[in-house]
Amino acid sequence: MKLLFDIFPIVLFFVAYKVFGIYVATGVAIAATIFQVSYLKWAGKKVQTMMWISLGTILIAGGAAIIFKNEMFIKVKPTILFSIGAIAIAVTQFVFKKNPVAVMFNDQIQAPDAVWKKLSIAWISFLLFISALNLYFAYYQSTDNWAYFHTFGSLALLAIFIVGQMFWLFPYMPKDEGDQPTLAPAVATAAIPADSVTNIQSKES
Repeated sequence: MKLLFDIFPIVLFFVAYKVFGIYVATGVAIAATIFQVSYLKWAGKKVQTMMWISLGTILIAGGAAIIFKNEMFIKVKPTILFSIGAIAIAVTQFVFKKNPVAVMFNDQIQAPDAVWKKLSIAWISFLLFISALNLYFAYYQSTDNWAYFHTFGSLALLAIFIVGQMFWLFPYMPKDEGDQPTLAPAVATAAIPADSVTNIQSKES
């Protein structure tokens, strides 16, 4: 359910784009993100730092796209957020010396520090890769192709990356009653979405 809550502005953006065009879709994405934050505040839940950053970015980039009638502002927004996610992981890992990926698993998996460090580097590399890929679609592909990549391509790549991560961690998974490793406990916390990556630091504090 949390994943659906996190991605519903993207889905609404795509539907609105196909029906009304990119500028109406941008307005819908802004409204959906404001709703997300407002709902969390109303429900008494913590609004993570990255969601505030996401809100600020969509307000600035989306607002500029609508005001100046320049779709490039909204197209580069995912690159900005993915890049911030990569920076957040890098700073947590290499400056604060705390492993962000291990924290996300809430100690459900006991793996060597070297494994967690490699996964942190993998996440940084993946987020920078998808940031660059978004720029490619933004500048060198049609808006239609960019919209499909933004909605489906980036999520598919994220899913593939997470599956690869789980196979990498499989030998360290908690074991069930039959003494066989099980993916179930860890899958729920496997994803580190770009829009929520900095909640790592709040979990450490």
